[in-house]
Amino acid sequence: MKRNILLLSILCTIGLASATQPKGNKTQSINDIAWIVGQWQRTNVRPGTTAYEFWEKSSEKLLSGIGFSMKGADTTFIEKLKIELKDGTLYYVADVRENAEPVYFKLTEITDHGFVSENPEHDFPKMISYELKDAVMTAVISDGGEKKMGFVFKRKD
Repeated sequence: MKRNILLLSILCTIGLASATQPKGNKTQSINDIAWIVGQWQRTNVRPGTTAYEFWEKSSEKLLSGIGFSMKGADTTFIEKLKIELKDGTLYYVADVRENAEPVYFKLTEITDHGFVSENPEHDFPKMISYELKDAVMTAVISDGGEKKMGFVFKRKD
């Protein structure tokens, strides 16, 4: 009898513990978005302009990137990019000259071939998404509503 009560107590404890765990909260990993690693050339640019994003895996917790645009031999835009794992959560981080500090966007959705990152406190963009489909990578920055800009890339390497 004591054995049955002990067993029932253990099962109830396990049941209560599992019921309080958040469902669908898979631990995020850099490997979830490793498809972004490589050299990407933007295809929807103005004539005479070239633009690129280069990504590399720096560690198990960090993807490092750079985005830049050129007109002829002159660099017209540059941003340092990274996707880093902090406390089990991935963040897309953009460091551009216009901002005093790097801006962090929390990855809120990850699929096999894309992700959405958000920072509702930032002026623009508030949302950055990437998607890989048929060897074409599309990045979209938006205010979370109708204001958006799309950037289309093909793999260069």
